[in-house]
Amino acid sequence: MQRRPRDDPGPPPPHDPAPEQAEARLIARVAAREAGAFALLYRAYHPRLTRFLERMTRRSGLVEELVDDTMLTLWQSADRYNGLSKVSTWVFGIAYRKALNALRRLDEPLEDAPGDEPLAPREAGPEAQCGRQELLRQLEQALAELSPAQRAVVDLTYFHGIGYREIAAIVGCPVDTVKTRMFHARRRLRARLAGRLEDWL
Repeated sequence: MQRRPRDDPGPPPPHDPAPEQAEARLIARVAAREAGAFALLYRAYHPRLTRFLERMTRRSGLVEELVDDTMLTLWQSADRYNGLSKVSTWVFGIAYRKALNALRRLDEPLEDAPGDEPLAPREAGPEAQCGRQELLRQLEQALAELSPAQRAVVDLTYFHGIGYREIAAIVGCPVDTVKTRMFHARRRLRARLAGRLEDWL
């Protein structure tokens, strides 16, 4: 039997479907109008949706309204959940569409204009001496300069750990479009932030 090298972590652990199955059961209970099940989902998703919508819309006054609208839609439409995707995919998809509609009402551009040039690089500074709050402040400023569609892809990837296929289902576009948005977002963030992008996200 061949031994693995000491630094080889081996195959990844199998995916545990239990949390997803538990959420699907909660959705079924919400469809049956169980207020307790809805309260559990609300507590689970409120902080996640708040972070996602804050980064996507950059409008703090909208966020709570959008979270509540998303959860109201979940309550009213739980019987339409068909189980073909994760509950989280379905819920984030509702939130994404509501955010886009809100931004359209505010006349905010949802995509980068054709021929949009990358941001001018910032002069390298003593990042190693900066505190975490300063680093996060600079990251938030850089994210704010992306289009909402690009911010959504970056946020779902780096802050929620969601893969491209699931993001495509959330935002309602092909996987290749998600990859293109991420490519342009990373290009712009690299131009704005000193050092490797992964050091910031």
